[in-house]
Amino acid sequence: MKSTVLKNSQDVNPARSIYEIEVKDIAGNTTTLEKYKDKKMLLVNVASACGYTPQYKELQAFYEANKEHWVVLGFPCNDYGAQEQGSENQIQQFCEVNFGVTFPMFSKVNIKSSPIHPIYDWLTNPSLNGWNSQVPDWNFCKFVIDEQGRLEVFYSSAVNPNELVK
Repeated sequence: MKSTVLKNSQDVNPARSIYEIEVKDIAGNTTTLEKYKDKKMLLVNVASACGYTPQYKELQAFYEANKEHWVVLGFPCNDYGAQEQGSENQIQQFCEVNFGVTFPMFSKVNIKSSPIHPIYDWLTNPSLNGWNSQVPDWNFCKFVIDEQGRLEVFYSSAVNPNELVK
């Protein structure tokens, strides 16, 4: 799979704040991304049975090395090759046991299947985020949100977390 990187070259502001969107953490608690407002956010659609699953290790290393200014947010999704069939508890256990994941994980979301989760509607709808229409084409696609809540960059699955601009 080829690497794709799309950037917000004009610092376009979103029509709607990403911080207002409700999400459920992996334990099922409703929250928003407001608590990460002063950090860059790296949102990743993750899966436990994917060829890119080893990126969990790199995502955790990236998180540990940069957590003063960044947060990694994992959003499990079963839309790509049915590679995330486990329950939230199974996903959490898998990530902790196999990769030592401590970055925030969230409940499973739909990205391509209906209903599309509001966070991925925002990430892929230019009328909401200001510029991007690229929908993840596989697991482990990455979106960078800057400290002001603007979508900054989209990275395809093939871009390893170690290659991200810090």
